[in-house]
This record gives sequence, C-alpha cells and structure tokens, in this order.
Amino acid sequence: MQFQKFNESILIIDFGSQVTKLIARRIRDLGVHSYVITPSELKKIKDYSKIKGIILSGGPSSVTKSKYQSVPKNIFSKNIPILGICYGLQLIAKLYGGKIKSSNKRREFGRAFVFKKSRSLLTKNFFSPKVAVWMSHEDAVVKLPKGFKQVAFTKNSKLTIIENKKEKIYGVQFHPEVTHTDNGKKIFKNFLFSICKLKKRWSIASQKNRLIQDVKKIVKKDKVICALSGGVDSSVVALLINKAIKKNLICIMVDTGLMRKNEFKYTYKIFKNKYKLNVRLINASNIFLSKLKNISNPEKKRKIIGNLFIKIFERESKKFKKIKYLAQGTLYPDIIESKSSTGSKTSKIKSHHNVGGLPKKMNLTLIEPLKEFFKDEVRILGKTLGLEKNICYRHPFPGPGLGIRIIGNVTREKIKILQEADHIFINELNENNLYHKIWQAYAALLPVKTVGVMGDSRTYEFTCLLRAVISEDGMTADYFSFPKEFLDKISNKIINNVKGINRVVYDISSKPPSTIELE
Repeated sequence: MQFQKFNESILIIDFGSQVTKLIARRIRDLGVHSYVITPSELKKIKDYSKIKGIILSGGPSSVTKSKYQSVPKNIFSKNIPILGICYGLQLIAKLYGGKIKSSNKRREFGRAFVFKKSRSLLTKNFFSPKVAVWMSHEDAVVKLPKGFKQVAFTKNSKLTIIENKKEKIYGVQFHPEVTHTDNGKKIFKNFLFSICKLKKRWSIASQKNRLIQDVKKIVKKDKVICALSGGVDSSVVALLINKAIKKNLICIMVDTGLMRKNEFKYTYKIFKNKYKLNVRLINASNIFLSKLKNISNPEKKRKIIGNLFIKIFERESKKFKKIKYLAQGTLYPDIIESKSSTGSKTSKIKSHHNVGGLPKKMNLTLIEPLKEFFKDEVRILGKTLGLEKNICYRHPFPGPGLGIRIIGNVTREKIKILQEADHIFINELNENNLYHKIWQAYAALLPVKTVGVMGDSRTYEFTCLLRAVISEDGMTADYFSFPKEFLDKISNKIINNVKGINRVVYDISSKPPSTIELE
C-alpha cells in the first residue's frame, strides 16, 4: 500500500462520505502524508509501524441498524491515536458501549454552533467561545461510552465532541474537513501535532520524482499516448510522462469542435515549440457533432464523448508499435463524482468523460498519475515541472467541453454563439484583474429563447448564463460577488456583440447543493 512508501502516514478509513478525500487534503496541507482505504482493506495491513494516526470518516451507514460498516476492534489496541468524524464518532461510541439514537430532534444538517464543555488537546484554540461548524447527521450519541468524557455540545447534540485521553481516541460529530466549518483546520492541526506528535515532512512538490519513477516502472519500454487538451491537468501529465519516458510519449490533441474560441491554436504551438513534445493534432469536430446530434441528456453526452475519445486514441495507437497505455489528467474530484475511488458506497453525482464516460472494454491500459490529487496540488506540480503560468493557472475546463455547457441539443450554431459569449466573458475577467481571483468561470447557453427588443425590432433569442465560483478544491464552492458595474458591462457587451443572445443571467448558487457545471 502507498503509505508504506513513507516513514509517517495518517490512515483514513473511508465509510463512503462524499468529502472523505477532503480529510486527506487538509492533512497534506499541514505537511503530513495521508492515505485513504476502505474498511475491507484493513485486513491487508500487516505492519502498522508507519501509521501514526487513524481517522474514521463520515458515511451514509447507521450504527443503529442491524448491519453497519465497522472496523476490527483490535485497531484500538495498537496505541495509535484515532479520530472519528461524524459516522466515525458514532462507530467509536458504539464499539465502546455508548448509545446512539436516530431522531428528528437530534438531526442536524448545515450550520450549527458548538459550545465548549471541557478542555482538550483536540480543541486547543478552536473555540472563541462558540464556533460555527458544518453538520450532516440524523443519528446522535446519547450516552457517553465508558472511559470517555464530553468536550463540547450543540443545541441538539450534547455529545458533539468526546475524548478518551488515556487511549488517545477522539470523536467529533461535525465535519472539520469542509470549508463551511470555522477553525476546522485547528482540529486536524491539534490531532496531528499535539496528539500524534508528527512533524511536517511531506509536500506536493516532493511528489514529482516519485510520480516519474512510478511511470517508468509501469511503462518500461512501451509507448504511451497522452490525451492532451491544453488544460493544467493533461499538461502536467504530459510533462511528467515526458520526463519519465521521453521519446516514447505521443501526445494527441483531439479538436472536438467543443473547445473555447482559438484555444487549440495557442496550446498546440506551446507544446510543440516550447516543450518540444511529440504532438499530433486531430480534427474530429465533424464526428463529435454528428454523434451528438439530437442528444440532450447530459449523461448520454458524456458517455458519447468519452467513447469517441477512446476510439480515436485506439485508432491512432494502431499507427505505432508497442503502444499499450493511454495517459489522462484525471483528478480526484473527477473520480469521486463519477464513482468511489476506494470502493466505498459513495453515491454517484455524474459521469466524467475520462472516468464514468469510458467504455467498459478498452484496448489501452489507463495511466492516471494525478488521480489522488486536487486541482491546486496539480498546479504546484505543474510549477515544479516548468509549466508556463498561462496554462498552470488556467481555470478548470470540462473534458466534454462546451457539449455540457450547451444545455439541450448541441448544434454548430449554438457552439459558435457560446464561443463568442464565453470569449468576451473571460477576456473581461482578465482585463479587470478578476481572472485569478476566481476558481472557475464560464458562459453557458440555456435551452430557452426569450423575447427581446433591439432597436424597433422584436427578437427571440437564447439566454446566456454566466457562472463564476470561488473554491479551494472544487469539492465545495460559492459564487463570486461581482460589482454591479461589471455585471452591467458584461451583459451589455455580450448582448450587443453576440447575435443569438438577447438575455444574460448570473448564477448565484453554491456547491452544494448545486454543482459547478450545469450538466
């Protein structure tokens, strides 16, 4: 297992929470290596000497049921500090003889205020005197397990934070890993450094050489096709693999006809001329648009696009000898929204073209060096690889491209309209020094035509939706608050310059409950 490559690791046991990987990210941010496994994978661990702490995640199970996910009780006897989060707290309480009940009176979803009851190493500098946290539970611990004490409470839950100081076992009912929890980082900081006695010895930049060596071991003398879109993820993958196998890498840029205006021309020249990569540009826009004709269901769009990508890469691979691998810039948020990367019962949100959109049978073996990383971590890797700033800090762009930003049927006319509107929006962000203050921004075309008046004539044209969000990791996000003057200006500019749009709206929803993309 990966944690065995490191002298010190925090082991995170995933019970199926959508935000389990955020726990790993918070720990890595603090300079400590972390590794996520499922409860069933615990059986494979024979040596716990490199595990310096264990975290039990949240999840959809309930310990009040006859069957529920658990862990071998012997992990509590290894003298390794343990922290339970949400379901993890309830599991600890259950295994130690506490009582857990499910009740509408005790359920807490969203923001809640936690109040201090007693001092704890876990909550040092956490309270002031109360703190807002993010809750997501229907069950609650109602009887303290033997050997534990109450540390904090909320209005609906008396045992919100508990501890067994002697055995170094702690539990919190809320989610300190999400940005909605104030001072959540303090919980992890205290657990890592005050309780587990760890030191900062891990960094994203230090992973570059390990990833390069991993690729060498896998590929050996075979060749790799890299799906290069020009975004930060696929660009970092291309540079990583190029350092590992050099001449045996063939980068393929597929022009689907669903990219932003002039995007391919710029990125193709950069990788061909500056980085000297073996890049082949394939114009497949006619094929993609033909297959997407009259397809309005977003899941079908993603599946079609994913299948077409693979077919094109497999077709190209036959032109060369010894090609066995296809490299992609898949990230962890892609995986967790398409399926659970760890095998736990995480609910699927949507297919990503390079994860859930892939065909079941493929002739090429996938290489996804970045699938355990978040976007901001990939940017750090990109910087260490010399990736130029304009690409390294480019906003995320979905693999299916404008195909999922045109809601409903995709046509050439709609693509052209959206490309122009999006081009204006992104240019204005750059000119007003707003682009790098935003995690992701884009224009989308809604399948709604509305009446407008231009001059003395009646118009009946499309509605353009603008979306701009701030985020740390793409797992949670909030809309960016533009000055009114900017929204006035951009709306006017799009309507006046893009024939086919007579109305502009701005999306002010957050993630959750919405997602960043519309489809």
